[in-house]
Amino acid sequence: MIFDIIGWIGMILVLVPYLLLSLNKIDNGVLYQVLNLLSSLLMAIGLYPKNAWFSFTLQVIWGIIAILGLIKLCKKKKD
Repeated sequence: MIFDIIGWIGMILVLVPYLLLSLNKIDNGVLYQVLNLLSSLLMAIGLYPKNAWFSFTLQVIWGIIAILGLIKLCKKKKD
């Protein structure tokens, strides 16, 4: 049950930032990338005990992409 709740929270954290980005309420910045990273982590936690490996792998890759986005943003700020 707790894994389902964690997964649902992760799913909401994917949709809300994407909606805000699509409505130009936030930009593709640190907040957006952190929410992507957090959502992928929560969804991966929710999926792991279900052995949903395709979806779990997607969330791991989504998290890696968010980390790469954050690294790029940090490098951009240093320049």
